[in-house]
Amino acid sequence: MTAVDTDAGRTVPAERTIDRSSPTPYYHQLKEILREQVTTGVLKPGDQLDGEHELCRRYGVSRPVVRQALADLHREDVLDRVRGRGTFVSQPRTSQTLVQFVHGLYDDVVAMGRTLRSEVRQLTVEPADADISQRLRVPPNTPVIRIARLRYVDDEPWVYTVSHVPFALAPGLLKEDLTDQSLYHLLQERFGLQIQRSDRTVEAQQADPQLAKDLQIKAGDAVLKLGSVSFTADGVPMETFVAYHRGDRSRFEVSLTRSAKASSSVPLVRLV
Repeated sequence: MTAVDTDAGRTVPAERTIDRSSPTPYYHQLKEILREQVTTGVLKPGDQLDGEHELCRRYGVSRPVVRQALADLHREDVLDRVRGRGTFVSQPRTSQTLVQFVHGLYDDVVAMGRTLRSEVRQLTVEPADADISQRLRVPPNTPVIRIARLRYVDDEPWVYTVSHVPFALAPGLLKEDLTDQSLYHLLQERFGLQIQRSDRTVEAQQADPQLAKDLQIKAGDAVLKLGSVSFTADGVPMETFVAYHRGDRSRFEVSLTRSAKASSSVPLVRLV
């Protein structure tokens, strides 16, 4: 690709055009042209693309070609469509392995070189209700520590999490500052609670007005609801949480291995 000089004395790549002698379909060529503009920074996260008519004119292609290229990039999370406004370059998503490995969001974010902080909304003791007592396998009304946090990745609200820990296991937790700390690291290093395994579920849900306000999305937008119960090596439930992740900023990655007893295994997808 030839470089051209700009008025500022810099050089930028010359814009690619459709190669009409190539056997590659026009929609695929256009898709790769737009993808390259995103990966090279010509188009940045949040930038709005030109409308379909302008893209047709610029690249000399039909509207169905433009629509297919945009649809493919939307499915690949390169572009976002906003009804009534247009098409925009997607914001980068945080890839999370929370359903694959026994660790928390803190480790995933730090591993990517990004920053995580928490706005602690609640840090208090309350009696376990029927749901929490079942998850933590404690009698109803057992004292548990409730931790509600709005968590930010690079200063953007990403996930709202409500965690519960049996008070008897970590009474000193009430005095801790969880703004910049990992709860899992704290439970291990300060209270000797080592997570051996976690049972986790993921489901899609719509954001209610309060959750939407916290996450700075619209009411009814999709969120990913992650539920978890973590256990010590002795099989004692030590923590449970429900986390609501922004659907436009998060994705979960899972590596699967086929079991030799697949035909008799417990189904991982439950229909409700």
